[in-house]
Amino acid sequence: MYALSLLLLGDSQTVYWNIGCGTDLKPTCILYPKTVEEVSHIVKLLNQNNETFAVKSGGHSPNKRFASIDGGPLIALQEMTQLNYDNATQTIAVGPGNRWQHVVQATGKYGRSVVSGRLGHVGVPGLLLGGGLSFLSAERGWASTHVVEYQLVLPNGTITTASRTHNPDLHRALQSGGGQFGIVTRFTLNTFEQGPVWGGVRFYNGDKTPQLLAAVRDFTEYYPDPRAGLILTAETTLYGYADLWVMFYFWNGASPPAHVFENFTKLPPMIDTVKTQSYTDLVYANNAFVLNGSYYSIATETLPLPDAKNGVEVMTAVHNHWKNTSAQVSDKIFGSVASVAYQPMPKLISQQTKKYGGNVMDMGEDGHRIILEYDYSYINGFAENERIGDKANRELYSGVRSIIQKFMNDGKLPNISTPLFMNDAYHAQDFWGRFKERDFMKSVKAKIDPGDFFGKRTHGWKL
Repeated sequence: MYALSLLLLGDSQTVYWNIGCGTDLKPTCILYPKTVEEVSHIVKLLNQNNETFAVKSGGHSPNKRFASIDGGPLIALQEMTQLNYDNATQTIAVGPGNRWQHVVQATGKYGRSVVSGRLGHVGVPGLLLGGGLSFLSAERGWASTHVVEYQLVLPNGTITTASRTHNPDLHRALQSGGGQFGIVTRFTLNTFEQGPVWGGVRFYNGDKTPQLLAAVRDFTEYYPDPRAGLILTAETTLYGYADLWVMFYFWNGASPPAHVFENFTKLPPMIDTVKTQSYTDLVYANNAFVLNGSYYSIATETLPLPDAKNGVEVMTAVHNHWKNTSAQVSDKIFGSVASVAYQPMPKLISQQTKKYGGNVMDMGEDGHRIILEYDYSYINGFAENERIGDKANRELYSGVRSIIQKFMNDGKLPNISTPLFMNDAYHAQDFWGRFKERDFMKSVKAKIDPGDFFGKRTHGWKL
């Protein structure tokens, strides 16, 4: 049988990106299955009662009750850590208890890599079940595109698999289905030959804002090399007095040609950690930016890329709305940090996704986009702080949405679809309402979960 822990606050309760998921919410019991059969048994037992429950792997989602629970069972998958590389198929079978640092370390021994998360501490299931952006996405598309096979437990407790040839609709739905279709107990992933990479972070002073916003716009449009990747992040804290940028650089090779990042590299950094290193070392090094022990909230918006003529006006308006909205957090919550990440989403990623078989999360080839990730963190979980953060989050993403719509109406932004990126979305955002394949997802769910077991018994975005 499976191990049972009653309110023992071990790793399952303390290892959350948002510490409030563990400190503020208390499960009635924690279940630690080690096999798919044990997961199946748990699901069958849950079908015999009406308890709300949660499933946790890495605990990276800051949305309360998505992978945490108050007053119900928590299924913690941390013991399911298999990592089996198959040299014949050049795939690796990955248990849901793994983090990306474990996966890239395992494949690195064979000179291979996977389309992984960009920070090693991120859990495997959360990223893959939300689409998954990677430093390698411009070369190989969404991370979940490279799941050859899912092993999972369905809502009725049945154990099954899904691939492009067996249960293909379920396989496609799982590419960005969150936890609405079952509990995945194994991901079989494609691997790729991997040599040294060039990457790290550079810090820039806040006075470089105009140049950096222009640079990330140009980079997204002209995308100089599919081997390149970046995350451009602005941070503000200490009542707005600390204002800086953190740029994550990546190039899949020992050293990039000078033109690839030239709009960024011509700016003098305050701190520079960029170097040639192994892919594994880079993924581990990025863990330095996972600040443990804080309360977090997250939100997202998808920005159609403005052309060069309107770029300054649009990018400045979006950025200033973040700064102005975030001021209410930094002014009222001691020790708070507000950040925004600009993540290029060129249509090249959709093209590469199609090359490797397609993905239900595909944003389309009708234009370039930038995925915006907004984060608020603070060190004290007072209810008032949470209220302030929630208010700011809602004003932030709704305000950016309004700005985008106005620029579309004025002809200053292309009128293209703007689906939300699940991995970065706030619990109150209408994820499925903006998902272009929503009807397909609902049809798959109706077949495998006609009683809406996961929709009724777990939290998260409901189909």
